[in-house]
Amino acid sequence: MAVEKVRTTAYTHTEADHCRYGYCSALGTKLQHGKINSAAADWSRWPAGTKLRIKATGEIFIIDDYGFALAGTNTIDLYKPTRSKMREWGVRRVTIEILEWGDPWKSYLYIARIKGYRHIKRMMQEMEHFYPDHRAKMCPVVGS
Repeated sequence: MAVEKVRTTAYTHTEADHCRYGYCSALGTKLQHGKINSAAADWSRWPAGTKLRIKATGEIFIIDDYGFALAGTNTIDLYKPTRSKMREWGVRRVTIEILEWGDPWKSYLYIARIKGYRHIKRMMQEMEHFYPDHRAKMCPVVGS
């Protein structure tokens, strides 16, 4: 099991930059809070579908979202259902355990459909670099 120390922040669906998406993640699924919680991250570091546990709290999160400010960072943004819970979390440096890795190839194909944004391009370029074994599959998508 992979263990990492990472910076975490928190977000909620009522923040101004998330309001247009409502309760939806980047994958189009409902943001989760409960036994498993939604989280946003740079998909080149933690591909969509990656499940992790925060050691200190035992909370389990699944990466199903991303954000402009997360591309190129070692930060995971944790979904909280209310602004007060979001503020209560603040910014914390925590140790996480990776329970299951998401698929970088599926993540790449998903974001390739919307590659016009700078943060999406950055994630795609880093995926091509971090996962060279997938490069042969990825390159045809990049040129389309």
